[in-house]
Amino acid sequence: MIGYVRGILEGKYSEAVILDNNGMGFCVRTPGTTIDRLPAVGSEVKFYTYLYLREDSISLFGFLTKEELDIFQLLLTVSGVGPKGALGILSTLSCRELRMAVHGQDSKAIAKAPGIGAKTAQRVIIDLKDRLSLEEAWEIDETNPIVVEGIGAVQKEAIEALTALGYGMAQAAAAVGKVEISEEMTVEQCLKLSLKHML
Repeated sequence: MIGYVRGILEGKYSEAVILDNNGMGFCVRTPGTTIDRLPAVGSEVKFYTYLYLREDSISLFGFLTKEELDIFQLLLTVSGVGPKGALGILSTLSCRELRMAVHGQDSKAIAKAPGIGAKTAQRVIIDLKDRLSLEEAWEIDETNPIVVEGIGAVQKEAIEALTALGYGMAQAAAAVGKVEISEEMTVEQCLKLSLKHML
């Protein structure tokens, strides 16, 4: 198994990159959202990888973070979700948005991924609800009480307010996640800024 590949980025495409590692060019399939975050061609990049073997093909999937790789592998355990579907979900939703969609039972957000229908989206929610931690969505620093009690609480209340207004959990989480939270910010201020990011 190949745990990770580090090399020079030789090319970027819609769903894959070419990575030069000691003169060998690896074709690494990766979410579209990952491609958007990559540095310029010629830069060094490290991908956490998953090797997918079938009788008729071998594919290498790569992710910039261990969290993305872990969630990709969790998605593969869901009946009806193969590598292409899992990649589609992670191209449509960030890890944080997927966690929020699963815990908020927002199947519509998951079903927006290419190749994922309503029934498969429901299966993702049922199968992963107990396996995806909601707390990790905000990457809260437990050693900082201001972050836990102040900023974390503001974000949570803003998301709850947006869902009460009829927005989906994943959409609300995505909008709140784009707001730069300060220690003095109120829920009302966060909500107002979050609404500007709603699609």
